[in-house]
Amino acid sequence: MPEENNQYSFENEQYRKTYWHTCSHILAQAMKRLHPEVKLAIGPAIENGFYYDFDTPEPFSEDQLAELEAEMRKICKEKLKLERFELPREQALKLLEDKGEPYKVELVHGLPEDAVISFYKQGEFTDLCAGPHLDSTGRVKGNAIKLTACNAAYWRGDSSRQTLQRIYGIAFPKKEELDAYLAKLEEAKRRDHRRLGKELGLFMLTEEGPGFPFFLPRGMVLKNTLIDYWRQVHKRYGYVEISTPVILNRQLWERSGHWAHYKDNMYTTVIDGEDYAVKPMNCPGGMMVYASQPHSYRDLPLRVGELGLVHRHELSGALHGLFRVRCFTQDDAHLFMTQGQLKDEIKNVVKLFDEVYSVFGLPYQIELSTMPEDHIGTVEQWEHNQDILKQAITEMGKPFTINEGDGAFYGPKLDFHLADSLGRTWQCGTVQLDSQLPERFQLEYVGEDGEKHRPVMLHRVVLGSIERFIGVITEHFAGAFPVWLAPVQVKLLPVTDRAADYADQAAAQLDAMGFRVEVDHRNEKIGKKIREGQLEKVPYMLVVGDRDMENGTVSPRHRAQGDLGAMSLDAFATRLREEVDSKSLT
Repeated sequence: MPEENNQYSFENEQYRKTYWHTCSHILAQAMKRLHPEVKLAIGPAIENGFYYDFDTPEPFSEDQLAELEAEMRKICKEKLKLERFELPREQALKLLEDKGEPYKVELVHGLPEDAVISFYKQGEFTDLCAGPHLDSTGRVKGNAIKLTACNAAYWRGDSSRQTLQRIYGIAFPKKEELDAYLAKLEEAKRRDHRRLGKELGLFMLTEEGPGFPFFLPRGMVLKNTLIDYWRQVHKRYGYVEISTPVILNRQLWERSGHWAHYKDNMYTTVIDGEDYAVKPMNCPGGMMVYASQPHSYRDLPLRVGELGLVHRHELSGALHGLFRVRCFTQDDAHLFMTQGQLKDEIKNVVKLFDEVYSVFGLPYQIELSTMPEDHIGTVEQWEHNQDILKQAITEMGKPFTINEGDGAFYGPKLDFHLADSLGRTWQCGTVQLDSQLPERFQLEYVGEDGEKHRPVMLHRVVLGSIERFIGVITEHFAGAFPVWLAPVQVKLLPVTDRAADYADQAAAQLDAMGFRVEVDHRNEKIGKKIREGQLEKVPYMLVVGDRDMENGTVSPRHRAQGDLGAMSLDAFATRLREEVDSKSLT
């Protein structure tokens, strides 16, 4: 396995996954050496590293993780050969039963009758596994392994099953790469939106409503500013806005297909003896709005947007700040059109996405998700729709990757993965091509030929969820939002009590111009006021003292550039207006 070959470089995704998969087996072997009573579950490679699930009642402490790391380094130095072998089902079951590994036994019982049952052996350790793996534990650099966390996880993701302990790890071919990665993790912790949300007074999460965030006054300013921008952009792109009910009856959700395909994620209730559901998405309501009146080909394309409040049942263990919640505002839109308009409409949506994401400094990659096993509609419809999506973005010169089998149950989709300032990716925007709901809801328009036709439809979101997007940009900007987004754009800091009235007058003038302003009247030293303003990440602080009163000036201090020198309030307001109107990222 020559190292100079790029095939065996971390730039090669398959090699990277194989490397991390081998690390998970080294972790399991270390666990069995130090804690032989622990039962093994599963241990895959994941997007960033690897994990292994273990049946043990208590989470592992940092000291215990350090002991496991040390044992993993020993195993790497032992350069144990990884040997693959296969067994017939009965022999495989006996081997695992003799080892006292009930989770592995269950996995074998769940395999198809004709499945190849393979194992990998390294030294005294043998694990059920399909592979692939490196040929030796010596291929893994022991000084570049780090176990990063231990969290509870349900066996097979089922909350009714055994709670396991999941140990996460990361590894690289060089220690320098590990050090850089760990530094990036520390920076990510500093930017954690849950911490910043609390420190900056944006939102709160409570035990009384897990997964149901509360937005505080400053958070509402941020949220409403985002929504105002969303409305401005969509008006320019020819959208109209609607609002549909949060609760609708079961018959509607059966008609849309969600009752059969999505019910486990829906909250339901009974009203007057009839089943109802709290909407997990806005689509059926949008169908009803279209169907409420006749349409002609002259009405199309019809672009209908909705900032709809939706609720989805997420497992408590999956909840994570604003990134995974049970209640959120989805910036939906449903576009109805003729088949001939479809490709241009896809392109127009992508242009809108380009404009919005560039405002936040978020580059993206596109992923085309194709037909899943659980789908409605014919294979021919799916293939046709997938080809249309491919053609549209190819003609725009947009590169994309294929995500096989991950489309929505009603149609293929383009997912937009945004890259933040730390290089992490977030799936936010999506464009979904749907031939099924127009059919199920019998949507029609009158064509040029005077006959009735079925429209084609696109579902799309650009931010995805207002709440989640706030979490993303909070971490992207580390809480230091651009001036146009900042909940407080200017904070006036009077140096003395004598300057308080002057500061209030300046604040009133800025407020009248539409800027978001606060005055810090506390009887504190100016140095402390500035430090706290920096911690609050306010873009501009105006230090106001006796000289400013005499000269009719203010002394702006930019959070990144520092003191800007004395200037007139009008000159400062002009600078501020330019930054807000241009949506500057500084």
